[in-house]
Amino acid sequence: MKFYYVYILICSDNTYYTGMTNDLERRLNQHHQGYKIDGYTFSRRPVELKWYLQCTNPSEAIEIEKQIKGWSHKKKEALINENWNDLVEFSKNYSEYGHPDHRDKSSTGSD
Repeated sequence: MKFYYVYILICSDNTYYTGMTNDLERRLNQHHQGYKIDGYTFSRRPVELKWYLQCTNPSEAIEIEKQIKGWSHKKKEALINENWNDLVEFSKNYSEYGHPDHRDKSSTGSD
């Protein structure tokens, strides 16, 4: 069975890079070695793998990669740290709930 991986790297400038591959070890080595001089991670090395998900369907992996790429830095951190409450909180619509940094914490049920 062939596997596909969606992954998140933390870069030396504290930004996240999200990618998808069918060979995670090979792809990580490419990031570390600076495989593409015009690639996002080339000038942001060293990088560190922070999270990955193994999939069996390439279309599913691509969809998840695209979804995560649209997320904020804080939401990616919540996923990496398996902080499900924050992941839900950062998923709320800003126009309906306001920006997460400005929400009233007493209304979220957290103590």
